Amino acid sequence: MDYEALGLKAGIEIHQQLNTHEKLFCRCPTTLRKFEERSGEFYRYLRATVSEMGEIDRAAREEMKQSRKFCYYTYDSTCLVENDEEPPAPLNTEALEICLTIARMFQMTPIEQVHTMRKLVIDGSNTSGFQRTALVAINGVLPGGGLIETICIEEEAAQRVEDETFSLDRLGIPLVEITTSPCMHTPEQVQEVAGYMGMVLRSTGRVRRGLGTIRQDVNISVRDGARVEIKGVQELDLIAEVVRREALRQVGLIAIRDELRARNASAGEEAIDVTGLFSGTASSVLKKAKVILALKLPGFGGLVGREIQPGRRLGSEFSDYAKKCGVGGIFHTDELPAYGVTGDEVAALKSAAGAGEQDCVILVAATREKAACAVSQVVRRAQMALEQVPEETRKMLEGGSTAYMRPLPGAARMYPETDVLPVCIGPDVMENLAVPELLTEKADRFATVLKFDPAVARQIAYSEQLPLFELAVTGGITPMLVYRTIYGTYKELKREGVQVEDIPDGSLIAVLKAVEEGKAAKEAIPGILTKVADGMAVGPAISECSPSMSRSDLEEIVRRILSERTDFIREKKQAALGPLMGVVMAEVRGAVDGKLVSEVLRKELERVLNA
Repeated sequence: MDYEALGLKAGIEIHQQLNTHEKLFCRCPTTLRKFEERSGEFYRYLRATVSEMGEIDRAAREEMKQSRKFCYYTYDSTCLVENDEEPPAPLNTEALEICLTIARMFQMTPIEQVHTMRKLVIDGSNTSGFQRTALVAINGVLPGGGLIETICIEEEAAQRVEDETFSLDRLGIPLVEITTSPCMHTPEQVQEVAGYMGMVLRSTGRVRRGLGTIRQDVNISVRDGARVEIKGVQELDLIAEVVRREALRQVGLIAIRDELRARNASAGEEAIDVTGLFSGTASSVLKKAKVILALKLPGFGGLVGREIQPGRRLGSEFSDYAKKCGVGGIFHTDELPAYGVTGDEVAALKSAAGAGEQDCVILVAATREKAACAVSQVVRRAQMALEQVPEETRKMLEGGSTAYMRPLPGAARMYPETDVLPVCIGPDVMENLAVPELLTEKADRFATVLKFDPAVARQIAYSEQLPLFELAVTGGITPMLVYRTIYGTYKELKREGVQVEDIPDGSLIAVLKAVEEGKAAKEAIPGILTKVADGMAVGPAISECSPSMSRSDLEEIVRRILSERTDFIREKKQAALGPLMGVVMAEVRGAVDGKLVSEVLRKELERVLNA
């Protein structure tokens, strides 16, 4: 696709959890818990409130189409603030400092007074029905001339367990939200910018790592299309594909709109009750329905079933809207006969609806109330198909296609938080913040100063083990020994089921120092670390896995082994070195470093050969 000709514009919102000890508005720990560890649960119904502007936000109004009872899991590590039964504590200063550090790294201008706001959210992810957020800085710079508009600090939402059940362990963890301008014009550029911003965030060393700790929302539009927000893209490698598919969807919707207009199509007539037509149907969905309503869409025939994204059609869009009323989905004549509906039933349906060749008939099966609501939603979406690409918030599906979630929220969803005082940012605050070294710069330094291969240097710089690597190297350990242990031995031990995360950093450094000082053999490192992971102290672990052996003891063992294999040595001569090395190491493994074994063996082998 020619994205310049399409007028593609895209921007990114990155949400990154901060690695703080406490949550944003209470002093609870930021530890994630297993659901079975919960101490209790409670229930809430959430309803939208009118904003200061006298309006209900359109996204919240959409969520109110269903009355849902939400369940929340509590823990001994959560409190009444998460339950929305106690006012919030003051804004977490540690989180604010990290946020300001990130703002400085993007050359942003801080807000003089940070005011906390309430953002209306009634999808169940917050017990209060709103998310607390605060604007911290504006006007940042990206490589290549891109712009960052804002950076905000806000509380993380509750984690969804399933359906309407949420876990409160994650609610309130501090997040930064960084929003760019719509300054990107190709899918690859969007992915590249997202990767750069993620690198800057990780460079602070103060953000959380792992699945679900960073999420990208991508805002996309094409010429004659509309701004659409794709929520929760967690995999960086999928961002370009998400942008490509959304551009494809909008182009497809514009083409369908033009064809509908050429046909003089309309957004539907009054629905009719066709329950009796399907009294003997083999369709399991229709058979159990209390009411089946049919809606004729004049001029929509063949277009409802047209693919607009891989695996997604215009009919999928209609179904997404209908599902807001609590139905499982819709059937339409572009895809029938199928799902147990026969050709004769389709013919009878079209006849009853008065549908011609260019018309499409939508079927909704549910209770009468839900079916009527779903039909009205289909009519609403069909009217949009005739007018324009709708502004929407959508969720990413597997592979990069998307599904409708709700309308784009507007200004009506924001209003002041009355329980949290503003925080003043003095003029010298930003200047006093240390600017961390970027991971790209760190990788270059590892390659030039520590003499690592560039690929290895990048692996170290971008890994979660970077702090441990730097701590060990700063403690005087040879960088290559640290690298091989953390990125090689640790990985092998994990495969064997050893809990390497239970090895204290100080214990690892003590083991490596013992190796470098000749107090433990390099070959004994895996065994020693296994013992330490099981709770043994470093000293006893070294004594058990790498008992000390003097050079004279080693020389005696080597001479004995050589004397037992004189015929083999005469036959192989210097080629005997490799096999003999294996024999000696098998006997002294863990007690003597392999380098010393090799030195002694070479010397003794030369003596035998020259005798």
